[in-house]
Amino acid sequence: MKRLRAAGALAALVLTVGSPAMAAAGKNAGFIRVDQVGFSAGEAKHAYLMSAGAATGAAFTVVDERGRAVLKGHAGADLGKWNSRYPHVYDLDLTALREPGRYRIKSEGRTSPPFRIGARFGKTARKAVTFFQSQRDGADVIPGDLKRATSHLNDRKATVYEWPTFAGPDTDEIKGDLKKIGGKVDAEGGWFDAGDYLKFTHILAYVDTLIFAAERDGGSGRALAAEARHGLKYLDKMWDEKNKTLYIQVGLGSGNDKITGDHDVWRLPEADDHDKKHPYLRKRPVFRAAAPGEKISPNLAGRTAAAFALAAQLEPDKRKAHALLNKAAGVYGMAKTENVKQLVTSLPFAFYPETAWRDDMELGGAQLALAAAKLGDPRASGWLEQAAHWASEYLAHEAGGDTLNLYDVSALAHRDLVVALRDAGAKGLAVSEDDLVGDLKAQLEIGAKRAAKDPFRAGANHAEFDSVPHAFGLAATSRLYRSVTDDTSYDAFGTQQRNWVFGANPWGVSFMVGAGKSFIRCPHHQVANINGRQDGRHPILVGAVVNGPNGEGLFKEGLGDFEDGMRRCPDGGDKYERFTGRGARFVDDVRSWQASEPADDFAAIALYALTLMD
Repeated sequence: MKRLRAAGALAALVLTVGSPAMAAAGKNAGFIRVDQVGFSAGEAKHAYLMSAGAATGAAFTVVDERGRAVLKGHAGADLGKWNSRYPHVYDLDLTALREPGRYRIKSEGRTSPPFRIGARFGKTARKAVTFFQSQRDGADVIPGDLKRATSHLNDRKATVYEWPTFAGPDTDEIKGDLKKIGGKVDAEGGWFDAGDYLKFTHILAYVDTLIFAAERDGGSGRALAAEARHGLKYLDKMWDEKNKTLYIQVGLGSGNDKITGDHDVWRLPEADDHDKKHPYLRKRPVFRAAAPGEKISPNLAGRTAAAFALAAQLEPDKRKAHALLNKAAGVYGMAKTENVKQLVTSLPFAFYPETAWRDDMELGGAQLALAAAKLGDPRASGWLEQAAHWASEYLAHEAGGDTLNLYDVSALAHRDLVVALRDAGAKGLAVSEDDLVGDLKAQLEIGAKRAAKDPFRAGANHAEFDSVPHAFGLAATSRLYRSVTDDTSYDAFGTQQRNWVFGANPWGVSFMVGAGKSFIRCPHHQVANINGRQDGRHPILVGAVVNGPNGEGLFKEGLGDFEDGMRRCPDGGDKYERFTGRGARFVDDVRSWQASEPADDFAAIALYALTLMD
């Protein structure tokens, strides 16, 4: 339920974990880890042999669906120790395999899960779109396999409240009661944020920006376009142009002895509108970023403007496109860019502890410039100058610490600003194309240097929050970089990050539900837990992307009790415990919000990365 993401805060699986048909026994005990979605025909292809004993030069064979050998080779160099149980990891080079089909790898009693050559990643991207359909709130839901029903219709007349006071910086427990400001807001619709039913503008603006960017940059299908506009409809409700007010959140996390919050009850969302026992679930509060007419936290203003401006770029009706551009300009112009202190994201801030904001302003300016140029609006040059200014400020004050994810959108901002500069033929601004391309490369190097020391070539830190979305962000950045340089030198690195997410990792699990053979079964998600199956067969929460491995220390006090109404999942113990290593642990358990909770921002960056790689 996205609880305090700051560090220190609060059947088929057997195939890769225990089946003798899949794993060798004795001193050669081990597993073959491979991207279970697969590879395109022309890209570099690598799998990994994780072994308890030395296996230098071990022979391997790739077989097709009929069991015929199609490729033979030998394990490459030992890439390093994962943990004390599996101190050897070897590279298996499959690059010569190009014929489309479905294959497995065999080596000394070990057999890999199946994978494809000629995989189309747009098909996997569409699974992420399905996840957003499952996350819809309000009247316009899509029932789908999980039998979703209309929910939170009372949000149409949500009461505005002052910000709550919290018991401490690392808790979402509220002190006292809430205080009404007055007035009603139509906050119906949008998407649930994660495994709970809260809704955040900070997240939704980022998500909708990526969905629109996916549509613009190669994504296709009515479902993709429909989700982008579903998010936009809600975002439009959150921005009150007349009163210059941005609403940032619907609902509470946890309450206290007198208040019941969203995280306090495990239930289906349609129950809330008629819940007479819990008034703040039946009539959920809404909160605003600032008082009407006051300046808005620049991270919120920048990314919200970016979503509206990207929508303007894709809107075929020029009148509507101009209206969207003006909305983007309105919220962008309200950004507080002087004396910026703690940013506004969510209540509590610890849910989403963002510290960078100049990247959001760069992104908003770049999208405004691109939309204005397309529409022939004379304001394009002014926004281009602003985007360049904020890019320069980002490079001076915020660059060097993060890569593309919810908290740093500079990679997308840089690429689109390069495009805008080239289209306009602009010179002499605060940044040059070389500056922007240089930082894209620097971000890739952050991941590449980490991957060079990791036996599974992970570019993200798998002992911290958001390792999976960071991996997808690096995969996306490799393609963004190539799109403005024609330099393919980071393509293989980007492919490795996708491979890691889909099973070429120590746990041998795909971190997207429904992608591959061995994917997460027990997501920390209320609808999926109550209405879905736990054996990998439908109905499942297709396309959900989870956090993945996290710091081992976050699990030392256990996972806690099963909540009332929560179905136990899994039936047995922790099948992945033996693979804990390098300070990272993965737990496929409905209680494990640290590792197995899906979230909108995770699915959005997956969608964008897979679209760029298709």
